[in-house]
Amino acid sequence: MLEKLNVDDIQPSTRKYPGIQFKQEREAGDQLFMSEALELREAGTTYFTDVNLMVEKGDKIAFISKTKQAVTKFFQTIMGDLNAHSGSFKWGVTIQKAYLPNDNSEFFKSDLNLIDWLSQFSSNQEEAYVRTFLGRMLFTGEETLKKASVLSGGEKVRCMVSKMMLQNPNFLILDEPTNHLDLESITAFNNAIIEFGGTVFLSSYDHAFVTSSANRIIEFTPKAQSTAG
Repeated sequence: MLEKLNVDDIQPSTRKYPGIQFKQEREAGDQLFMSEALELREAGTTYFTDVNLMVEKGDKIAFISKTKQAVTKFFQTIMGDLNAHSGSFKWGVTIQKAYLPNDNSEFFKSDLNLIDWLSQFSSNQEEAYVRTFLGRMLFTGEETLKKASVLSGGEKVRCMVSKMMLQNPNFLILDEPTNHLDLESITAFNNAIIEFGGTVFLSSYDHAFVTSSANRIIEFTPKAQSTAG
């Protein structure tokens, strides 16, 4: 027979889940993103070639490749950080992008505290407003006065997500978003992508994360792209 459960003996969970939610300031139009014969080659390595892509509203596309750095370089190319070897791409005029790069170190070469750091990216400079977005990513109290330059890898990603939420995007570009995050943060991020009404490009080695959040999978191969799903 089961012993009677004493409610007073139950230990409350100490797990905390971030409050990740991406809200669109404006809904995207019919033209989102397209590419034609897009190719990038560097130092004898072909990272992607003949990428012909037409994105539909609400698509959540996961990109994969056996070539190291291929997807990262694709994201850098479409964000304007790298120049393609050939081909072209075009963003729709109504697209408001928020980008989570694989390497975010350039954003944190600063001695600003987290409130001042995040304020750089906010149109609303009220401290209480900025603190709200830090709080959603579990930065509260004295933690908001930490210097950006001393953050851990996971804390940097959480700050970047705060920045992205501030942008009210309708298109997310996420390069390995689960890196450095704990299980609770990964779960919250996963749910936020699933619930997001906009469009998503993402890459991740977390199979469960990809299969639960993406409706299309595109693989870059040495010859051309291939599509699954």
